[in-house]
Amino acid sequence: MVVTAQVSGLGDRHLWEEVEAAVRMSMNGHDVVRAAGGVVYRHTLSGEVEIALVHRPAYDDWSLPKGKLKPGETLEGAALREVQEETGLKCMIERSLGIVEYVDRHDRHKVVWYWLMRSTGGAFKPINEVDRMSWHKFGDAARTLSYDRDQELLRRADLVT
Repeated sequence: MVVTAQVSGLGDRHLWEEVEAAVRMSMNGHDVVRAAGGVVYRHTLSGEVEIALVHRPAYDDWSLPKGKLKPGETLEGAALREVQEETGLKCMIERSLGIVEYVDRHDRHKVVWYWLMRSTGGAFKPINEVDRMSWHKFGDAARTLSYDRDQELLRRADLVT
C-alpha cells in the first residue's frame, strides 16, 4: 500500500507525524521497522530517463535502495544515507513519493518513506547487502523490479520517458 502526503514546506516533524499516523492506522500497535529510500533517476545524453536499481544477493532480488533509520536520524537524512550506501550515488531530493507498508520476510511490519531523487554523481562499490547497481530505462526498470510495491513507486514518480 502506498500512501502519499503533501510535504511542501512543512518540515520533517510533519513527515514524522504522517508516518506515525500511518503506523497507527495499519499496524495495530505491533513493533514497526521504520525505513526510508529513494527512486533515483538521471537523464542520459539523449534525454532518456534511467532509474537506479540495486540487486540484493541475500534475497536475489532487484529493488529500490532503502534502509532502516538510525536513532535520531531524519527521514530525508536516512533516505539520502541509505541511497548513497547502497548505490554510491549522491542525490538531491526532489519530492516525496509517500509511504509503502508491508510485512517483510522476517514477519516484521515495515513502513518505508520514499523520495524521488536526482543523481548528482558518484560511483557504485559493492557492499554486503548490495552486490550490483545498474541503470535501467524507465519501462525496463518496472519490469526488472521484483516487487509490485516498487513498481507502484515508479508510477508515482511519474517521470517523462
